[in-house]
Amino acid sequence: MTNILPMISTLCIIISAIFVALGLYFIKQGKRLSHQRTMIMGAVFAILFLAIYISRTILIGNTSFGGPTAVEPYYTAFLVFHICLAVTGLVFGGITMRLAFKGRFMKHKKAGPWAAIIWFFSAATGVVVYLTLYIFWEPGPTTNLLRAIFG
Repeated sequence: MTNILPMISTLCIIISAIFVALGLYFIKQGKRLSHQRTMIMGAVFAILFLAIYISRTILIGNTSFGGPTAVEPYYTAFLVFHICLAVTGLVFGGITMRLAFKGRFMKHKKAGPWAAIIWFFSAATGVVVYLTLYIFWEPGPTTNLLRAIFG
């Protein structure tokens, strides 16, 4: 049962990335309202992911790497890279949305594509983390966040 939350949160990130991709498509088509709506939905699913992740971390803990010991250092480096991307994407995405809501569209137009690219990479690496933890190998034990990352 505890593995269902990571699957749901990963689906939220995938859905978020799809909405962001649609938002980029719509703005290139000149459809501002569709762009706005899909980007807001992308943010909603990203926030839903974050709520599930934080709740699970606080209430249950994080899953440790359960694969071969020889692979663990590579997984750890990849996970740290993913975390850096995710935090950067969260901050950059928030700033980009704030620019839009304040009507600062020239800055929003410059920042938006970069925020989207970071978010796509964050989503893709997040899916790889999920697959590595829950699909490729048996999940490791559930533990606190720092132990899950660094062993």
